[in-house]
Amino acid sequence: MAYKILIVDDSAVTRMVLKKTIGMIGIPVQEIIEAGNGNEGLDVLSEHSVDLVLADINMPEINGMEMAAAVLANPATADIPVVIISTHTEDARINELRSQGIKAYIHKPFTAETIRDVLSEILELNPA
Repeated sequence: MAYKILIVDDSAVTRMVLKKTIGMIGIPVQEIIEAGNGNEGLDVLSEHSVDLVLADINMPEINGMEMAAAVLANPATADIPVVIISTHTEDARINELRSQGIKAYIHKPFTAETIRDVLSEILELNPA
């Protein structure tokens, strides 16, 4: 089974690196959709069915925490796993995100192995 993944990050470079990394790690991908901020990410989710969301925290308009809260609060998208990828390292923020339903937190800079391990675990738990 191939997966649809939404990458939400205001950095085009980070989106490109994530796309290339996902392509290298052996996760079967049907499509990777990109969004430059939380508003765009929510728009994508209203039009497309995805299996996983990877989102940054610091973005203009709607940040990753606000977007994730909206995804998890909407019955139509609440089952989509959301993974935050950010430079934030504060345990309190990470614990807050997990308590809100975030499936995983990946620190930037990340390695291909970290992305592989986290995505493999989540997609096996939530097959499409």
